[in-house]
Amino acid sequence: MAEGEFALARQHLEHGLRTIGWPTEWGTMGSDLDLYAMLCDVAGLQADEAALRQYAPPAEKLAADCGHTLYLAIAHRAWGILHRLDGNHAEAGDRLNKALQLFQRLGARWQSGRTHLELGAVAKALGNFADAGQHTSAALALFEPMRAAPDAARARAALHSLPA
Repeated sequence: MAEGEFALARQHLEHGLRTIGWPTEWGTMGSDLDLYAMLCDVAGLQADEAALRQYAPPAEKLAADCGHTLYLAIAHRAWGILHRLDGNHAEAGDRLNKALQLFQRLGARWQSGRTHLELGAVAKALGNFADAGQHTSAALALFEPMRAAPDAARARAALHSLPA
């Protein structure tokens, strides 16, 4: 994700948090909730622990306050990634499974695939290579039909990194 036009995504999104939302020709600017959810996604893709710590709490609070299921699932995944990076695998698995349930309920296949990929990383860190392979294969099966090439490539690389 830290390539090309996405390299500055965090900076642009943070600028949006400091900008007053004025009505526009097409509606209004994104809300803080929209921006925090996007910042969580960027931080998760970049494995940026500091950004995850900064943006997951307000994303989760705002999403819960207004009952936004998609953004709540994104916040759960952000927390799960942070817990995985911190080595707290039990909490990571709990948050990621909560996110996966919400994404599946919404029919959000790409988001479900990204969450399966994270669950695979947790299983791999625990030495549970069978579960890691199952989650990673599930991610790949979701990415390929929608031609999510970068995500499918990450899933294939993760599968190849597992012991035979």
